[in-house]
Amino acid sequence: MRYIDHNAVRNKMGKRLFLNKLVKVLFAGATLFGLVVLAILLYQVIIDSIGWIDMNFLTGLLSTDAERAGIRGVIVGTLWLMLIVGPVTITLGVSTALYLEEYAKKGKIHSFIQTNISNLAGVPSIVFGLLGLTIFVRVLGFGTSIIAGGLTMSLLVLPIVVVAAQEAIRTVPSEIKEASYGMGATKWQTIKNIILPASLPGILTGMILAISRAIGETAPLVAIGIPALIIPVPSSAFDTFTALPMQIYYWTLDSVLVDEYANLAAATIIVLLVVLFVLNSIAIIIRNKFQKRY
Repeated sequence: MRYIDHNAVRNKMGKRLFLNKLVKVLFAGATLFGLVVLAILLYQVIIDSIGWIDMNFLTGLLSTDAERAGIRGVIVGTLWLMLIVGPVTITLGVSTALYLEEYAKKGKIHSFIQTNISNLAGVPSIVFGLLGLTIFVRVLGFGTSIIAGGLTMSLLVLPIVVVAAQEAIRTVPSEIKEASYGMGATKWQTIKNIILPASLPGILTGMILAISRAIGETAPLVAIGIPALIIPVPSSAFDTFTALPMQIYYWTLDSVLVDEYANLAAATIIVLLVVLFVLNSIAIIIRNKFQKRY
């Protein structure tokens, strides 16, 4: 009979329990630290924005006078930007994911494309800004228009949507697809009626993350030369515009010269958070609706 050293077993279990508690405390501490920092930032922003957010601020135009400055044109420019980013990104992203998952042959080329798409998600945003400056601003001649900014942002968040869409498509059970083929459906009919509806919640989740990143990015817009000057409210995709993160950036810089610009930047941050919350809420409602259906 094999002898069991009960003391050694108890010591080993004690070490494991201690290590488990230590890791649990570290993770909880990291989470708490992040929440505390976020709470401090939000508190400071809210305090600085008190008294500055009113109808004149939301409906007025940009001005060099801090007391008269408004962000109507900035909000409209941001919404125009999202109207470009949303359709372009979801069309190209989902199409790419469907091709890689349902049509492309698995092999070295497929692995090469897949690896590069995953790597693009980690490329600094300023690189996409320089790419947009070269292609959309200079080569295609769009200038500092909404369409140039929207297409640049679409390139930035496209890898996120592609990867999320691929993961959503992979979650569709193969038995359902095989049953569709067995009933005589074509590949496109199976994709349209089975795969896309079943994977739509996951695709929309990726789209929410993409829009959340695009609406808060500043570096690509700075790279392509988007101004933060006193410009008219944009009325088409080819008009010059500015966006909420750009205005926050420039007002923060100018607060060194004029203290009130820091309050304007804080008020604009609150508006940006509200716009982001509304857009994400709409996307989540749509996602949950399709999730219950399928």
